[in-house]
Amino acid sequence: MAYKRITLKPKREASLLRRHPWVFSGGVGAKDDDLSDGDLVEVYSKRGDFLGTGHYTNGSIMVRVLSFEKTSIDHTFWENKFQKAFDYRSQLGLLDDPSTNCFRLIHAEGDGLPGLIIDLYGDTAVIQCHAIGMYQQIDTIAAALVKVSNGLINNVYQKSKETLPAQFARSIQNDYLIGGASEGIVLENGHQFIANWETGQKTGFFLDQRNNRNRLADFVKDKTVLNTFCYTGGFSVYALAAGASQVDSVDISSKAMVLTDQNIALNAYAGQHQSITADVLPFFKELNTEYDVIVVDPPAFAKNLKKRHNAVQGYKRLNALALRKVKSGGFLFTFSCSQVVGRQLFQDTMVAAALEAGRKVRIVEHLGQPADHPVNLFHPEGSYLKGLILYVE
Repeated sequence: MAYKRITLKPKREASLLRRHPWVFSGGVGAKDDDLSDGDLVEVYSKRGDFLGTGHYTNGSIMVRVLSFEKTSIDHTFWENKFQKAFDYRSQLGLLDDPSTNCFRLIHAEGDGLPGLIIDLYGDTAVIQCHAIGMYQQIDTIAAALVKVSNGLINNVYQKSKETLPAQFARSIQNDYLIGGASEGIVLENGHQFIANWETGQKTGFFLDQRNNRNRLADFVKDKTVLNTFCYTGGFSVYALAAGASQVDSVDISSKAMVLTDQNIALNAYAGQHQSITADVLPFFKELNTEYDVIVVDPPAFAKNLKKRHNAVQGYKRLNALALRKVKSGGFLFTFSCSQVVGRQLFQDTMVAAALEAGRKVRIVEHLGQPADHPVNLFHPEGSYLKGLILYVE
């Protein structure tokens, strides 16, 4: 198939030769007429060398590259990509793990498919498109996904209204492309959770904290735990299962707190748990109790570079408050999912927070995203989740 063409400015092909999958508008020298957002295009150097095929968008990131080889983006392409993704998760042990049946199957650039997220919850796949080009191929994607799954996937839910730019999102609705609603109770490391992909945040559950929730369990036996920005209580369930003496969960969303209570009850740990609906910053300021372990897992404070400074200040204020409420000899698990706040900047921000709080703090461990959220070596921006376990004297 002949695709429309984009030609770069002279000497602007270096990043593509290094296999970075983004073409920025500033590097584009010429493009075919009548290009529309979502069109498949081929990218060429000024000398006429083929560089890649991807989805076009009239924006800062003008092309998201799907293939660095000359190929057709057809059913076979999608089936091959999904097969590789399944093979990789099989190597991780996720396809036949009796204790976990929810994980990420496609992690955008990490799986060579910029703009596409697919999470599996039992036999249901939830698709989120972050680029209109992906959404325009959604039916092909869903069919290829079910075919390659060999019976694992029976339902496909499309949930892109929240993730596509507003000019496209207005005209679409989230819906089942294949199958229909299923039970929505999933297993993660042996714990049961309600994953509400139809009305919940993201795809229904924060799968990227699976390993970190498990790590928390190593620190909480017979301890008091405060889980802030708890959403549906993932860290809380793990803490109670590991023998925490008391767990308090805090979130500003009353809907999230209902789901937290349901997840606690589902796992039969209701006796040692308290749900608190509150804005976390004012809650910390008014808190008169200290905890052995505190979890701080806020939503992304910055979506772009322009907001990075304000995000860093926000992380500093939040963590300074949290550090003041950790008992001497206790631990703080703190996270940032802001892609534009790098690992070193996040650590430097914790230094500032500890100084402001007047606490002596040691780094116990660096945390990150699990292996089913892989980072493409040529796209370091994919390493978005940063975490620290801090020991507070």
